[in-house]
Amino acid sequence: MSTAFRKPARRKPVDHEGSEQKALISWLRGEYLRKSQVGQAWPATYHVPNGGHRHKATAGGLKAQGVKAGVSDLVVAVPRGGWHGLYIEFKATPPRHAGLQDSQHEWLAGVESHGYCAVLARGLEEARAVLREYMALPPTEVTMPPEQLAAGTDWRR
Repeated sequence: MSTAFRKPARRKPVDHEGSEQKALISWLRGEYLRKSQVGQAWPATYHVPNGGHRHKATAGGLKAQGVKAGVSDLVVAVPRGGWHGLYIEFKATPPRHAGLQDSQHEWLAGVESHGYCAVLARGLEEARAVLREYMALPPTEVTMPPEQLAAGTDWRR
């Protein structure tokens, strides 16, 4: 086929949000290695891989396993300032950011109503500021011993 009739190849879309989130996690790990206050969050911070494009069968399988629309991108399982932990909905720095979906707004409102700090962070610098501020809060104090569950296998042995 002649090259005169070929359509030009489409450029792959740039994942600005993913790139910035990777930079955030890399920064947080560096802070952990430097033993800074905010770095204490790194061992207890994880990404929830809910987004992205998937084959229909894979998406269906994940949904059956509990994947839910709107779940925040990052979870910091460290209680601070009276909160149980922190959920961060991460968006790219404006003007490359996406809007907050209704399901994401509902998720943030729901976890906040259950005692978690819920934040929308637009970009790397705002997310760093959120993490610094949150980790500077005093640790949440547990005022009663936790109840132990009878169900489940004891992993402590």
